[in-house]
Amino acid sequence: MTTLYCGDPHGEFEHIRRCAERLQPTAIVLLGDMEPKRPLQEEMEEWADRTWFIHGNHDTDSDENWRGVWGNAMADRNVHGRVVKLPDGQRLAGLGGVFRASVWDPSTTGPTGGVPVYRTRAAHAKATPRQDRWEGGHARKHFLTIYPEDVDRLNGLRADVLVTHVAPSYHPHGVALLDAMARATGARIVVHGHHHDSIDSSARWAAQGFRSYGVGLRGITAIDAEGNVEIAMPGER
Repeated sequence: MTTLYCGDPHGEFEHIRRCAERLQPTAIVLLGDMEPKRPLQEEMEEWADRTWFIHGNHDTDSDENWRGVWGNAMADRNVHGRVVKLPDGQRLAGLGGVFRASVWDPSTTGPTGGVPVYRTRAAHAKATPRQDRWEGGHARKHFLTIYPEDVDRLNGLRADVLVTHVAPSYHPHGVALLDAMARATGARIVVHGHHHDSIDSSARWAAQGFRSYGVGLRGITAIDAEGNVEIAMPGER
């Protein structure tokens, strides 16, 4: 009953399919920046029905990227802003995307001092000029933006594992608000991508109240229902 957590594929999926064939996981979770070259269900092939994902900050770099993630049969496998139950019984919560200063920078050192410019996607879309709207909403890049409503929604849910694209605060480029989210959901494990590294954060686990794991570029970390962790593929640098 193993779940594979896969660091930013950036258009490459063969290593995930090979690892899945070897380990036969019950679930696969993609941690964002997928940039599929074809619809995601085709990239994952026979593993599509076991795959969940969150989006990253590069998944709207082009119209093709957007369609490969949102405009395909696997769009409903995005766990951003919700909790799903994995086959091993664990509750998986997801927060995809990144914080953008033009919408909300939760860091007190940011240009908005942590005060949201827009709390919801709807409010942002309403303020977006018609010519800049993508698929009837806001600008395409803001499909990847984290809004306060996303955090509020997750904070009211319960989870065993939280996956995020951005790291929590143990990481030099992490965000402390994600620590609070992990504790609010009751998550005992947080797994993230984005930073293309896998820093050992074990010295911080007791203080932060959860175990944190970064998965490197095209890396794969396997975690079973008991929380045992194995580096299935170390990833690239």
